[in-house]
Amino acid sequence: MQSEQISVFDMFKIGIGPSSSHTLGPWRAAEQFVNSLHETSVINRVTQIKVLLYGSLAKTGKGHGTDIAVLLGLSGDDPVTFEVDLVTPKVNAIKANCVLNLAGLKEVNFNYNDDLLFLYNESLPFHPNAVTFQAFLNNETAISETYYSIGGGFVVKEGFNNNHKNEVDLPFPVETAHNLLHWCIKTGLKISEIVMENEHAWRTEEETIAGVLDIFNALKSCIYRGSHTTGFLPGGLNVGRRAAALNSRLINNQVYTNYDEWVLAIRQTGNGFQNILDWVSCFALAVNEENASFGRVVTAPTNGAAGVIPAVLQYFITFCNGYTNKQIVQFLLTASEIGCIFKKGATISAAMGGCQAEIGVSSAMAAAALTECMGGSQRQVLMAAEIAMEHHLGLTCDPIGGLVQVPCIERNTMGAIKAITASQLALQANPDHAKVSLDAVVKTMWQTALDMNSKYKETSDGGLAIHIPISLPEC
Repeated sequence: MQSEQISVFDMFKIGIGPSSSHTLGPWRAAEQFVNSLHETSVINRVTQIKVLLYGSLAKTGKGHGTDIAVLLGLSGDDPVTFEVDLVTPKVNAIKANCVLNLAGLKEVNFNYNDDLLFLYNESLPFHPNAVTFQAFLNNETAISETYYSIGGGFVVKEGFNNNHKNEVDLPFPVETAHNLLHWCIKTGLKISEIVMENEHAWRTEEETIAGVLDIFNALKSCIYRGSHTTGFLPGGLNVGRRAAALNSRLINNQVYTNYDEWVLAIRQTGNGFQNILDWVSCFALAVNEENASFGRVVTAPTNGAAGVIPAVLQYFITFCNGYTNKQIVQFLLTASEIGCIFKKGATISAAMGGCQAEIGVSSAMAAAALTECMGGSQRQVLMAAEIAMEHHLGLTCDPIGGLVQVPCIERNTMGAIKAITASQLALQANPDHAKVSLDAVVKTMWQTALDMNSKYKETSDGGLAIHIPISLPEC
């Protein structure tokens, strides 16, 4: 695998659901294409735009909102700040008026059915998630660029060196878990402290802490909003939201008006195993129901698996008294490093590796983070990540109707519970006696991904996606 410098803010990105690889990635690719047109001073000469979606982006693109993301990206909207309530109205206006305003600078005629093409039977060799943008100019020439959405909102442009961050001298370069453990042993630092030292190469500690807390604020807003929103998810499956009803039942008529009061109210419901299990499920359901509704979420490390880490973090905050800025930063820094190891050694793209690359990785990240925050040693942290992934190996990605709803939402509850279990097992174990290393699991996951049939890799061509009879409306 190619060496790559990855920051905590690469692993955790604020954006809009429902998919990091099929929504956020194509959105960013569209932005890059329009910026390229602007920077080369040809945007005002564009007369027509065509978008070609290949492979998994075509097969599950409508269910994952790829078409919506591309249109908003070409319009110059930012997924971090764009008002989520305006997503549907703006896209509907583009379709109805047949006009696309490139970056808000140049209006061109755009027919959704003719100019945005889903090439279901075509795939490009580099990666299943490919999109080509074509701009036709008034001098009868054209510009074409191809981008690959490689998972977690990461995008690479064909033919370019895609390491967009400036190369820096990291004090503790990490490619594998073995590297990470080496630095921990040599310095005596915790994993989160190793990460913080590396982040210093890009910015000050104060800036890193502020940025991580911004990520946390987005996470907690998503959990709280999702736990208090009722209705049905969009897309035609008529899947009802469950988090709000579960929250209402569990909270037992306690009164609160904000997130902090909600946390105190949850604590009053007790520490029984069944109660905690229900609350963790509620947290995960809340995030992924928001994700499925084009809500504001954080890729962790993907949107399809966005509920696992917030749910485990919320468990830590609520039931383990982990509600200080220092603990929250520690949790998210540790989680990000485990995600980096998986991205470098395998993949975080379901189109490449199935759902083991999403729920499996997020569960490993959450397990490691919880273990460090609960006082585990560096070896126990890595052991927890290994246990969590070991029991997700081979997990397929088979979204019904191409929607990030069934089985995706419930899988986040499973991933969160497995993360907590893995952490508990690691905290009660002696890592010196472990038979399987985290690096061995990463290598096994990647080999499993290579061996896995493509119909189980986010194509909706196999698994539950073809065995559950549904009838979706035309998009």
